[in-house]
Amino acid sequence: MMETRIPGDPTRFQRMTSAEARESYLLESLFAPGEARFFYVETDRAVVGSIVPTNGGLSLPAAKELASGFFCERREAGVLNLGHPGAVAVDGRTYPMAPRDALYIGRGSKEIVFTSDKPGEPAQYYLVSYPAHAEYPTTHARPGDAETVHLGAQATCNDRTIHKYIHAGGIKSCQLVMGITLLAEGSVWNTMPCHTHARRSEIYLYFDLKDENVVMHLMGPPRETRHLIVRDR
Repeated sequence: MMETRIPGDPTRFQRMTSAEARESYLLESLFAPGEARFFYVETDRAVVGSIVPTNGGLSLPAAKELASGFFCERREAGVLNLGHPGAVAVDGRTYPMAPRDALYIGRGSKEIVFTSDKPGEPAQYYLVSYPAHAEYPTTHARPGDAETVHLGAQATCNDRTIHKYIHAGGIKSCQLVMGITLLAEGSVWNTMPCHTHARRSEIYLYFDLKDENVVMHLMGPPRETRHLIVRDR
């Protein structure tokens, strides 16, 4: 399944209701057991998806939205395992995926299959994909392989550690950048001061939140902000 999302332009954004903003910018139906679910985001032609194998393997689709013979024919993909142990097979080579392991899948990879070690305790794969102009090798990384950067401070409530997996100094890619940011206990700001990326998309997934916790995601130009209330995944 692949659903298309077209985020609002800056003019339309200023007139959005809360419901319209959620419909345009929030993906609420990911991580369904036994399913692979994907969203095609018109901005940068990104694909955001989840794969949760419970009974056998799940493959990446060659959806009509991609206009290609197979998913990575002209795309690259980054994968994070946010669940239990599993594995990803790419063109016959199997990469074990422990919790918080990352996998970069290069352009031209044809057969991509996701599995869980235990069906009752499935892996939960988070995937982000962008068009690619060149081929880079499929590469696996564990949390210890990531470049670690500590930012912020307890005094400003933004003490956090960034784990960089796919970036210029790590796993090579065409344009995809991917990592995990972990907030220290007592810190509540991920990026403060705020920043903007007018020339590229930025996709967030908030995970491992307790049921009683929410994220207040602030967005928009400085003089016309909106907020989204977001729960786990």
